[in-house]
Amino acid sequence: MDSHELRRAFLDFFAQYGHTIVPSSSLVPGQDPSLLFTNAGMNQFKDAFLGLEQRPYSRATSMQRCLRVSGKHNDLEEVGPSPRHHTFFEMMGNFSFGDYFKEKAIAYAWEFFEGVLGLPRERLRPTVFAGDDEFAPDDEAARLWSEITGFPPERVARLGRKDNFWQMAEVGPAGPCSEIHYDQSGHCLRHADADCDPSCECGRWIELWNLVFMQFELRPDGSVVPLPKPSVDTGAGFERILSIMQGVATNYETDLFMPIMQRLQHMLGHSDEDRARLIAPYRAVADHSRAAVNVIADGVLPGNVGRNSILRRILRRAIYQGRLLGFAGPFLVEPARQAIAILGPAYPHLLEKQDFVLEVIADEAERFSHTLEAGLVRLETLLQDLPDQTLPGEEAFDLYATYGYPVDLTRLIAQQRGFEVDEPGFLAAQARHQATSRGEDLGSEALAAAEYYRDLQLPPTTFSGYETSRDTSPLRLLLCEGEAVRRASAGEQIEVVLERTPFYAESGGQVADTGFLVGEHGRFAVEQVFQPIPGLTVHAGRVEEGYLEQGETVRAEVDEERRADIARNHTATHLLHRALRRVLGEHVVQSGSLVAPDYLRFDFSHLRATKADELAEIERLVNASIRQNLPVVSRVLAKEQALQRGAIALFGEKYSETVRMISVEQDAEDYYTRELCGGTHVSRTGDIGAFFIRSESSIGAGLRRIEAVTGRPAVRWARQQRQQVEGLAELLGVAPKLLPERLQSLQEELKERERHIVDLERKLGQTQLSALLTQVQKIDGVPVLGARLDLPDVARLREVGDTLQNKLGQAILVLASVIDGQPRLVVMVGHELVSRGYHAGRILQQLSAILGGGGGGRPAMAQGGGGSPERLESALAKLADIVREQQAALS
Repeated sequence: MDSHELRRAFLDFFAQYGHTIVPSSSLVPGQDPSLLFTNAGMNQFKDAFLGLEQRPYSRATSMQRCLRVSGKHNDLEEVGPSPRHHTFFEMMGNFSFGDYFKEKAIAYAWEFFEGVLGLPRERLRPTVFAGDDEFAPDDEAARLWSEITGFPPERVARLGRKDNFWQMAEVGPAGPCSEIHYDQSGHCLRHADADCDPSCECGRWIELWNLVFMQFELRPDGSVVPLPKPSVDTGAGFERILSIMQGVATNYETDLFMPIMQRLQHMLGHSDEDRARLIAPYRAVADHSRAAVNVIADGVLPGNVGRNSILRRILRRAIYQGRLLGFAGPFLVEPARQAIAILGPAYPHLLEKQDFVLEVIADEAERFSHTLEAGLVRLETLLQDLPDQTLPGEEAFDLYATYGYPVDLTRLIAQQRGFEVDEPGFLAAQARHQATSRGEDLGSEALAAAEYYRDLQLPPTTFSGYETSRDTSPLRLLLCEGEAVRRASAGEQIEVVLERTPFYAESGGQVADTGFLVGEHGRFAVEQVFQPIPGLTVHAGRVEEGYLEQGETVRAEVDEERRADIARNHTATHLLHRALRRVLGEHVVQSGSLVAPDYLRFDFSHLRATKADELAEIERLVNASIRQNLPVVSRVLAKEQALQRGAIALFGEKYSETVRMISVEQDAEDYYTRELCGGTHVSRTGDIGAFFIRSESSIGAGLRRIEAVTGRPAVRWARQQRQQVEGLAELLGVAPKLLPERLQSLQEELKERERHIVDLERKLGQTQLSALLTQVQKIDGVPVLGARLDLPDVARLREVGDTLQNKLGQAILVLASVIDGQPRLVVMVGHELVSRGYHAGRILQQLSAILGGGGGGRPAMAQGGGGSPERLESALAKLADIVREQQAALS
C-alpha cells in the first residue's frame, strides 16, 4: 500500500460510516492567536468542539497537514537522529461532535486496523486511562476493548495521566484517552526474556492512534462537570502506519521520504553505505524539505519574526545538514522539488505554486550561503578561545545578528564539537536588542477577551449590515469596566451587545463601522466594533448624551459615507489582487490587508520589487475594470462549491462550511475575480470612481506592500499631486511639462560636481599617503600604523589602506575617521602576518571597546567603530600595546 492508497483507504472507510471528508486546513491557523502552526487534526474543529461553531455535519474525517516546531510540541531537535520524528507530518483523524462516543470510536479504529489494513491483532495493544486522585479509571473503555476485540482484560494496558488523559487547557474540554500501540519485536528490548507493556520505553512499542474521549468540562472554579454532548477527537500517525504497511523499519524508508534521500544520494554520488553512514543529515534534509515547501505554499516566507523566523530556521538547518553531507553550494531546490512531486497529488496547491516555492528556497539558500562559511569560521574561533565548554549567550546572539545563525543551529554545531550554548544568556541578549513582538501581545489580549465573553454564554448577534445601514434592536447587554450594568450615562466608556446590528465588526483586514446607537433617553457613539468569539458582535464607545438602559430598543445608525469609502477600497483590493496575478504571476498570494475609509493597503508575496512599468500596468487594469462598471455580486453557498467555481480562499483565514463569495462578473457565464469574503462591497465597480497606487515597498523578504486610494481620497490625492508638480515647476522656473528635462539637467550637473569632489578627495588622499608613511613604526620587525584621516566614508579608508599595504608589503594598519559624527575604524593585516597568527578582528574588538562600540571581521580585514569620537586618539595610542599583546600570545 503506497502513501496515496493509504490516504484514500482511511478517508473512504470513514466516509462509508457517514463522516464528511474535510480537506486539510492551512498550516497557518485561521484566527487562532494561540497557535503559530497547525499541529493537530482537531485544530480546525476547535470551535466546533467548544460549541462556538455549528457545522452542517456531526461526523468528520480528515488528513491534516501538521507542523511541530515550537512550544511544547517541538520535534525539531529530534529530526535526523530519530527514525520517527518529523517537523512536518500528516495526521489521520475522525471526529464526532456530540454524535457517537467511545463504543463506535473504538469499533471504527479496530475495524480499520484489522479489517481494512490487515494488521495482525497479536501485534496491537490498546491502552486506557488508569485513573488518579482527580478522575476515575476509564473502566468503560477497557470493557469495550475486550468486548469488541475479544482481548482478555489484562491485554488492555492501563496507563497514567501523562499518557492517557487529554485536556485542551486549564479550563475547557477534557477527558481520558485510549491509544493503540504496535509491537515491533515481540519482546522487551531491554530484557529479551521479559514481557512489557506500552508504558515501557525500550522501543518495542510505537503509538499508532490516539482516541480522545471529551467527556468533562474543567471550570475556572476548579470543578469538573460532565459535558452535555461528549465528543471524540482521534489522531493517527500517517507516517508510522505507512511504515508498517510498507514493511520498513523507519518512517524515512517509506515512499514519502526515500525518493528525496535517493535524489540527494544521486546528486552527491554516494553509495548506499555512504547514505547509511550519514543517515541523520539525510533524514534532516528530507524532512526539512517537506516542511519548507508546505509552509511556503501556505503563504509564509523566511524572515526574523514569528512563523517567518521558524521557516528560516528550518531552511538554514537543512542547508547546514547538506553541508555535512558534502554539498559545497546551494542544493536545496532539488530535494524540495522531489517533495512537491511526492505530496502534490494529495495537495494540488503545492504543484500550482511550485515555481514560486522553489524560487523562495533558492533565494534563501543563496542568502545564507554568503554567511554560512564566515559564521562557521567565527564559531570555530570562538570555541577555540573558550575557557570552558559553554559558549556565552552574547556570542551566540552575535552569530545570529551578524551571520543569521538561529540559536538552535548554533547549539547543533556546538554540540557536535562537545560544547553547550548559554541559551538564557542568548535570550537576555536578544531582549536587549529587540522589543517584544506587538503581535504576541495583541494575541494575548484577544485570548483574554474571548475567554471573558465565552463565559457570558450569550447567543450570537444577527448581522443585518449586508442589507441595510439602519436597524433597530433590543439592547441585550451593557458592560462598563468589565462589569454588566443596567444603565450607562453620558461620558462613560462602555461595551454594548445588541440582538441584531448593521455594524460591521473589524475582520478580514476591513476596519469596523462607526456611527451611533440612539435610544429613547440617550445617544451612544460607536467607535469600535469587534467579535471576541465567532458570531458575537460587541460595540465599544462612549455615551455622548443621556443614558442607555439594558433591554430598551435602540436605533443602530452606521456612518453611511464612511462605509461607502470602505466599500470602495474593499472591492478595489479584489480588483488589485486579480491585476497583480495577471501582471506578476499566479504565485502572488495576499498575505495581509487593511481596508480603511481613507486608503487601502495590500500585502502580497513576490520576491522582487515591482517595476514602474508593472505598477503602471496594474493600475491601468484596475481602472479599466472600474470603467467597465462591472456588477459586484455576493452569493452564500457551500465552501467546496465556491472553490469549485473558482473562488480564491486566503491561506491563514478560517472559513465556515457555508461562505460568502464576492464575484466581479463580466457576463452571465464569466467573472473577472471571485474571492471568499465577508466584507462590505460596492454594487458595481464604477462606484469605486478611480484607483491610484501611491506607494509600493518591501515589508520583508519576499513580501511587498501596495498602498492605494479610491473614490474621494483618490480625488484629494490627485489634486495634491498636481499641486506639488505645479509648485515644483514654479520653484524651478519652468512649465510643468518641461519638468522632466529640467530635472535631468540638474542631475547631470550634480553628477559632474560629485565627480569633481571625488577627484579632489583622491588627490588629497595621495598627498596624505606620503605623510602617513613617515608615521609607520616597527614593533618586533612588524610595520604598524595607526592614523586618523579626514575622509567621508569607510570605502575611502579601505582604498587608502590597500594603497599603504601595497607600498609597505606586510603591515598592520588601523585607519580611522569620524563619519557622520561617529568614529569608524578599518583594520588591515597582511596575509603573511595572518598566517603567523595576527588577527584584524581581535585588534578591532579591543579598539572598538575603547570607543564604546563593536565590530568584527576576518583575520585580514575588519571594520567597526563606536559612539565616542573624543576617545579616538586614545584608542589609536593603544595600538602598539595591542600588537605587542598579540605577539606575546603568539610566542
